[in-house]
Amino acid sequence: MNKSLFELRWRLQDLTASETGQDLVEYALVVALVAFGATSSLKILGAGLSHAFANISSTLASAA
Repeated sequence: MNKSLFELRWRLQDLTASETGQDLVEYALVVALVAFGATSSLKILGAGLSHAFANISSTLASAA
C-alpha cells in the first residue's frame, strides 16, 4: 500500500509539473494577436488607399 501511495504522489507531481499544453496555448495567443494586428492595420490601410484613390479620381475628373 505504501508503494501505491508513493506512485500516486509521483504521478500527481508529474501531472502538475507538466507543461506540454502550455506551448499550444501560447502559440494560439500569438496567432490571435497577429491576426488582430493584421486586421487593424488592413482597415487603416484600406481607408488610406480609398482616400488616395478618391483624390486621384477627383483630380482626373477636374482635369478632363
